[in-house]
Amino acid sequence: MTHGTDTTVVVMEARGLAAVDWLLASPEPAVRLLTRRDVLGEPADPEAARLGLDGPWVSDLLSGQRSDGGFGVHWYRKWTGAHWRLVSLVELGVPRGEPRAVAAADTVLAALTSSRRRIPVVGGLVRSCASVEGNALAVASRLGMVTDPRVHQLVEWLVEWQWPDGGWNCDRNASGRRSSFHETLSTAWGLHEYAQVTGERAAAAAAERAAELFLEHRLYLRLHSDDAIDRRWLRLRYPSYWHYEILPALVLLSRMGRVRDPRAGAALDALESRRLPDGRWPAQGRWWKPPGSGTTPEVVDWGTPGQPNRMVTLNALRVLRSAGRLAA
Repeated sequence: MTHGTDTTVVVMEARGLAAVDWLLASPEPAVRLLTRRDVLGEPADPEAARLGLDGPWVSDLLSGQRSDGGFGVHWYRKWTGAHWRLVSLVELGVPRGEPRAVAAADTVLAALTSSRRRIPVVGGLVRSCASVEGNALAVASRLGMVTDPRVHQLVEWLVEWQWPDGGWNCDRNASGRRSSFHETLSTAWGLHEYAQVTGERAAAAAAERAAELFLEHRLYLRLHSDDAIDRRWLRLRYPSYWHYEILPALVLLSRMGRVRDPRAGAALDALESRRLPDGRWPAQGRWWKPPGSGTTPEVVDWGTPGQPNRMVTLNALRVLRSAGRLAA
């Protein structure tokens, strides 16, 4: 069995096909569409993407929206605020210009830019939780809002706040020798998405510097050592929110065309080693509570820890395809 529309036909191994078939049987249209586009290489279908707005996950993420564009809670509330819903929505391929998503994004942009927050500077380095602006920038770029002056303001701030090593950090006690991988991942994503749409060189350069920081550490290893910086970074979870882990880092590098860098090899090997015999990948824990429970409930039930997970599997297959590791 073969799939793909490129001049080179990609023949997937049997377990890869089983995983793809499982994704194509998902009750969520967005998963099916993204699998066809990003794993099988089929052309994007804008009309099908609009139909995907009726899927259960997307419908839940848009449910409860108020007339002001928000969802009746603080815009950053974990994980039911507009900020987090929007990240999930754009990762599910919500179409550019979708009115409800744009209205929600407007509330986030207003909150971030209505007044200049006092950002501490210690030792000449800005101590900012830049992942907040980074996520908002990525969302706005995906939704077609890059001409909004508030979006450009986010870009200016993020470029200004970048540390010498290529990352960002909000820790006032950090020595300044290393930024935070957690704060850097979403920030680099936002700058890359903006640069993709606008071609702005400053944003692209800032994103590339962040990618180089990750690659310098082979995504999870200490410099000049094979010791993991934090073994929790090797766990596969979805969503990862603001947490740094190798899978979302590999997704970002694949989007930037950097995942075939030899320095990503150790992380790719670690990802492949976590594959189940049937070709799928499990969720290895979660950062969220099921909808309606706990202090940080989710809007969507993203799957049971320890069981095969559709978003983890989709992202893993996306990465391996980009890395040239799916061809047989």
